Amino acid sequence: MTIAEIGDIIEFKEGLQGIVEKVNENSVIVNLTYMEDFDESVMQEKTVINHKRYIILSSSSQEGNIPRCDPSNRIE
Repeated sequence: MTIAEIGDIIEFKEGLQGIVEKVNENSVIVNLTYMEDFDESVMQEKTVINHKRYIILSSSSQEGNIPRCDPSNRIE
């Protein structure tokens, strides 16, 4: 299992995406305002996701610009 790092973009639970803000022992804290349709949703700005429950879409350690919400860039 690959653990996300701060700045990584992850996807979890029915296609929700966010940017990792903090890495804990068993989970990450994710900022959901990254999603383009966040303003239309009724969600909190941040959530906690267990390491077993997400995939990394884009790693902060990769060079170049990070595309917004592009599922074709998944790293599994």
